[in-house]
Amino acid sequence: METTPNTEVFRRVIEQGFNRGNFDAWDECFSPTIQEHQYGLPSTLAEFKQAIAGLRRAMPDLKLTIDEMITSGDKVWARMTSRGTHQGPFMGLAPTGKSFTITVMDVCRFEGGKIVEHWGVPDRFALMHQLGLLSGPPKQAGA
Repeated sequence: METTPNTEVFRRVIEQGFNRGNFDAWDECFSPTIQEHQYGLPSTLAEFKQAIAGLRRAMPDLKLTIDEMITSGDKVWARMTSRGTHQGPFMGLAPTGKSFTITVMDVCRFEGGKIVEHWGVPDRFALMHQLGLLSGPPKQAGA
């Protein structure tokens, strides 16, 4: 994977915030006026920190692994694997104790070495299915 100043900032967001819960490290990574495009996430850095802290309370062993990362102009694109165990309330649901492994796609736009826009696409259907909260796809005939 290519290493640039922007990929290093992205890596810090994942390692420090998502994987370790060190949200103070994000102050150097995000613009305070970040524009968030992921459904359901707030658009201020303070609210974003609170949302991810809540996610980590629900899944204290949450870990994201960067599988691929590409830089194109002012954007960093990443495909990641997210793993964890549902141990606390999540989206109004009681803990299931079940583990999950899903794919997450992220795109971040940078200005002046900071993330100013974020698009995130976690595989929420796979997450809900693995937690036993959504039935799986129907079996194909002959399968």
